[in-house]
Amino acid sequence: MVTARRGHDPHIWETTVKLALAGHPPSVPVSQIGVEDMIARAWDSNPRVIKFPRKHQRSSSANGLRRQKRDWVIPPINVPENSRGPFPQMLVRIRSDQDLEKGIRYSITGAGADQPPIDVYNIDPVHGKMFVTRPLDREERASYHLRAHAVDMNGNKVESPIDLYIYVIDMNDNRPEFQNQVYNGSVAEGSKPGTLVMQVTANDSDDDTTANGMVRYRILSQTPHMPIPNMFTINSETGDIFTVAAGLDREKVSQYTIIVQATDMEGNLNFGLSNTATALISVTDINDNPPELTARTFSGEVPENRVNVVVANLTVIDRDQPHSPNWAAQYRIASGDPQGHFLIRTNPVNNDGMVTVVKPVDYEQNRAFMLTVIVSNKAPLASGIQSSLQSSAGVTISVQDVNEPPVFPSNPKSIRFEEGVPAGTTLTVFAAQDPDLFIHQTVRYSKLSDPASWLRINRTNGQITTMAVLDRESMYVRNNIYEATFLAADNGKSGSPPASGTGTLQIHLIDVNDNAPVLFPKEAQVCERASPRSRVNITASDADADPHVGPFVFELPSYPPSVRRNWTASRISGDYAQLRLRIPYLDAGVYDVPIIVSDSGNPPLSNRSMIKVKVCPCDDNGDCTTTGAVAAAGLGTGAIIAILICIIILLTMVLVFVMWMKRREKERQAKPLLIDPEDDVRDNILKYDEEGGGEEDQDYDLSQLQQPEALDHIICKPTGVRRVDERPVIAESQYPVRPSLPHPGDIGDFINDGLRAADNDPTAPPYDSLLVFDYEGSGSTAGSVSSLNSSSSGDQDYDYLNDWGPRFKKLADLYGGGDDD
Repeated sequence: MVTARRGHDPHIWETTVKLALAGHPPSVPVSQIGVEDMIARAWDSNPRVIKFPRKHQRSSSANGLRRQKRDWVIPPINVPENSRGPFPQMLVRIRSDQDLEKGIRYSITGAGADQPPIDVYNIDPVHGKMFVTRPLDREERASYHLRAHAVDMNGNKVESPIDLYIYVIDMNDNRPEFQNQVYNGSVAEGSKPGTLVMQVTANDSDDDTTANGMVRYRILSQTPHMPIPNMFTINSETGDIFTVAAGLDREKVSQYTIIVQATDMEGNLNFGLSNTATALISVTDINDNPPELTARTFSGEVPENRVNVVVANLTVIDRDQPHSPNWAAQYRIASGDPQGHFLIRTNPVNNDGMVTVVKPVDYEQNRAFMLTVIVSNKAPLASGIQSSLQSSAGVTISVQDVNEPPVFPSNPKSIRFEEGVPAGTTLTVFAAQDPDLFIHQTVRYSKLSDPASWLRINRTNGQITTMAVLDRESMYVRNNIYEATFLAADNGKSGSPPASGTGTLQIHLIDVNDNAPVLFPKEAQVCERASPRSRVNITASDADADPHVGPFVFELPSYPPSVRRNWTASRISGDYAQLRLRIPYLDAGVYDVPIIVSDSGNPPLSNRSMIKVKVCPCDDNGDCTTTGAVAAAGLGTGAIIAILICIIILLTMVLVFVMWMKRREKERQAKPLLIDPEDDVRDNILKYDEEGGGEEDQDYDLSQLQQPEALDHIICKPTGVRRVDERPVIAESQYPVRPSLPHPGDIGDFINDGLRAADNDPTAPPYDSLLVFDYEGSGSTAGSVSSLNSSSSGDQDYDYLNDWGPRFKKLADLYGGGDDD
């Protein structure tokens, strides 16, 4: 028997399954386990009991067959989510009818028990009470499938497992969530009511088959409230936003802000949960405003012959969205410019029309232009919008007269003349015209470019005459045409500067037969013995043009007679001929073979050309041997030997000269520095720190020659003339370090270098001051000359200096001359 009753929890149905079971009460007491305390806290006085179904079998009298009855279906267990407990909370009790006969142990398996998520449910193994251990969340898992097992104390199965289905009952615990917090949509201005604008969508995590997950939409507010507060409506179920009124105008309101609310519980504001989002609706532009020119007439002026200049600026107003095709203006000249002198370009920044000259205008032909201009948008006007009367205007453009340069009517001008015309020949008149018809001006001509300096132009009338003979074969002629450039300038009256124009004269030169042909090559070589290979191919060329060129005629002159006796020339084609030996053998050497070549001009021109032919012995291949080439060059064996001897003599002289130079260098290094010390009169000259002048040369205190201990009295002296015996207060020059014993040959250079250094040294003392010498001999046994008293009364006899040699004679004359000096 199966009975079902509603339990204490309104969301849980209790089902009792009572089946007749065969068996005996359990003989083994059930042991207590560690979860009894938890079971005691969660025990329900009226627990829901689920019994394992028993298999009923019926015997058959005929064949002993038994029929098994169908098992009962266990109804699902419903558990509300977010239950507040207390936990663990008992759900049902599992029981086997055999628990009266033997000890039974109960267990559950499946997701939520021994599989993830683990321990959501557990069971008292002794009493079979099943618990939920924590609050459930339907949004994480909506149902569980468990299996209940019953085994005896030995682990043997006593009942077949039963399936337990647990469903989590949804509660309204989630608010609707918009997919975006801000939605962007657009609608064209002037749209009709009922136009779809955009859609907003909100999702509710609760069960959408119940009211908990059924979302409804509504508009809370609209900003701005123009032209009416409710310009839009929303479908409560789909979230589609539509227009409900006409009057959308981008030029007045470019964007609307809509606050949309989504509520679950089918929109019940009392029980449902709500959320909001923002919808930004942009009103897109349509071309409902034609462009309008700000004035009915515009004016401008342009100098003649100027291009790519803006002569007038047309301003326009368009209330559509800036920098869009509905706003961008394009201009068209309807009338007044049949030759297309002007073009109106649109300024992309401010939409103005720039009237630009694209083809030069001529003051002498048109002094003013009256243009009719029409402006429109790049995009066509919206349906039902008419063009404005202010979309057209008149533009007056005045042309300013300027001094135009003279113009050559034919530029370039081509003429034909034969080359060779003599100097002074008049070729043509190359005159220019002044376009300024209303101003009388004088035009003067000059030559601008004449590469060969062949031409002259008359300054007043432009007549071209020759200064030299015209030559078609000149390097300045290209493709038979000679070009020269001339300048024509006016005198610039009426306050305008002079203007000038250029013209090119092309002279096509007609060829005449004025160039004789020439032969190539100028040199050749042949074998001394006549053979098929012993021949020279010669070519004729002519600087003239056809018909004054080939075919050419080649012939040998009759004089000297040896030419025709030794050689023969035969023409191969119009420009080529062959020169070969007539005799079987010709001595090796260099031969000048004259050949006369004539062209086909009328009359023909001839040229006697000389070909230097080297005749030499040849090998089997017909090539000159080395010995033969030398012999052909005119050098015999004696000449070659003489050249070799000269080369050997020259090398010997160079070697001898080098050896002599090295020996001389060694002698110079081995030579003593000075002469014999016995004959050296300088051996008594010693180096001293001070050598003051004599009292007869200058009358001043010798103490001034000493190095002062302090320079304050010198430095502090006022600017003026200093004494010559004062040492300048500047850094001393650093003299180069010299070897102690210079080479004897360098004594002169040594003295000159010291003299030059002393002359250029600003710190060097003047005459009769303290002097320092780099070299004064190797020393002397004589005493110091410092013992000499320069301040004597003059009675000292200096005649003994004459005995010291001629070098001290001058010193004896200076100090011993007495008053005669």
